[in-house]
Amino acid sequence: MDTEAMRLFVMAADLLNISAAGRQLGLAPAVASARLSKLENQVGADLLHRSTRKVALSLEGAEFLPFAREILAQEDAALAALGRGSAQVSGTLRFAASSTFAQLFIAPILPEFLERYPGVNLELKLSDTRTNLIEGGFDLALRNYAIEDSTLKARKLAEDRRILCAAPDYLARQGTPHSPDDLTHHQMLTFMDALPRKLLSNKGKPPCTFPPRGAQERIVCDDGASMRIATMAGVGISMNSLWGVYKEIKNGSLVRVLPDYEVEDQSAIWLVYPKSNILTAKVRVFIDFLLEKIGQPPAWER
Repeated sequence: MDTEAMRLFVMAADLLNISAAGRQLGLAPAVASARLSKLENQVGADLLHRSTRKVALSLEGAEFLPFAREILAQEDAALAALGRGSAQVSGTLRFAASSTFAQLFIAPILPEFLERYPGVNLELKLSDTRTNLIEGGFDLALRNYAIEDSTLKARKLAEDRRILCAAPDYLARQGTPHSPDDLTHHQMLTFMDALPRKLLSNKGKPPCTFPPRGAQERIVCDDGASMRIATMAGVGISMNSLWGVYKEIKNGSLVRVLPDYEVEDQSAIWLVYPKSNILTAKVRVFIDFLLEKIGQPPAWER
């Protein structure tokens, strides 16, 4: 099926003017009319009602229109995946992500993306609380927890390793825990609504959970950046994603606590989108860009 004729049909349906649609595609009125007639012969239905005064969608045309849009979107996405047609990628992309992750890794690379795809605009919702993609009408979201929603598709961006850490000053005052049992004597910073996580020893010691039962949860918050800052200020011990604290671990403003234990966690950093959505060119190129700039091996694992 002639996708260029289909593109002409979609434009004509939007403009209700075949000649104007043809002009946008560089076609003379007679050529545009002929291509639409050929498409109608292929599908076996009159897609547009024509008169000397106006053009209107037929019933069959109204039913065919969403499928035509889908086919064209898939064609644009396929070309974008091959690195072609980038100049034609356009539209506003609604993207939701963790504010902490976005500040560290996404915001700094946005100028390059916008320069590469000048026709794409971004509408960003940045929050560490969970966002409903479908109800919010988002094209794409970044999530750093296990995807359980069957209505979503996901592409892994990177692993999300979790560690326990604290400020050197706090450990100097309160002592360094050498076993999970020691954590009950320490102050904790925990993430709001987070479930306890299992800690596994790499030296064969019994597993435990964080936060431990009976521990002092002095701060509970819903913002990862604030929890990192409070940990650096000496409030207590917190569990953080390695990507959020790797610079502080490297420069010594935070140190690992119980380094012989690993968090048993299936979480990863995912790029997710609703199954019901077409993977349009603007979404495809943004996914590919994030994989190129942030994906394996991610900066915090290098």
